Amino acid sequence: MTNEAAFIAAMRVLASHPGARGLADDCAILEFGGETLVLTHDMMVAGTHFLRGQDPADVAWKLVASNISDLAAKGAEPLGVLLGYQLGSGDARFADGLGAALAHYGAPLLGGDTVGGSGGRRALGLTAIGRATHRPVPSRAGARAGDGVWITGALGGAMIGLEALQSGDDGAGSAAYRRPVARLVEGIALAPQVTAMMDVSDGLLLDALRMARASGAAIAIDSAAIPLACPDSRRDEALRWGDDYELLFTLPEGTLPVIDASRIGTVRDALQGTVLLDGLPLDPAAGLGYEHG
Repeated sequence: MTNEAAFIAAMRVLASHPGARGLADDCAILEFGGETLVLTHDMMVAGTHFLRGQDPADVAWKLVASNISDLAAKGAEPLGVLLGYQLGSGDARFADGLGAALAHYGAPLLGGDTVGGSGGRRALGLTAIGRATHRPVPSRAGARAGDGVWITGALGGAMIGLEALQSGDDGAGSAAYRRPVARLVEGIALAPQVTAMMDVSDGLLLDALRMARASGAAIAIDSAAIPLACPDSRRDEALRWGDDYELLFTLPEGTLPVIDASRIGTVRDALQGTVLLDGLPLDPAAGLGYEHG
């Protein structure tokens, strides 16, 4: 096994519980005592998800936000988090950022584990636990032919933010990369409306492909309809860049979202499991977003 997709395919054999949703989603869904729990776990690695030497407070914020974003895509309110932490430089700053992020989302720290380590690439993990506010809990798999395809916010902000940070701007110019904001309020509001929903963490085109495959449908996207937080000349890059943490969702034709969002396409029944950009089917091997090699 040489890549993320191959490894996940092997894990699907083990993920036989219905709550795993066949590993075709970002969260596990567990019915428990009359409630529905939503669980997700994300990791971040130095040099891949954050810059070496980056302010640990910002790293902690992003670790929390990326997990809360998965809860948002399920319309779940946070109940708490578990932290997996590798000790190193800047531990006190990390604790400061963690506290700020958890306070922002109302998610208490419930526990976790710490390990030592020296050299190599620092790896951090966080498990977020939420309570579904609507059932059935939204998934990637519900998009149907004729649905409208929508997105919150604008794309490309994290891309520009990383470049600003690399140039020495650790202020407002790099905030979209350093301290993304999960669309928690929007996700909870949308949960009763959507037919499918997920967050955009690995690039719009790649994540749309994942939704199309899970739904057994084609997602046709109009690139000109996508709001940008970067120059228009970089539109193609922005559609493939991750870390924006916006919500991609589908609604029945004629339904308008209860929150501010932009319609960017339509679900079709032809060419199932594909993404069409401006009418042309995309080749998944052409690099639609970020995948772990």
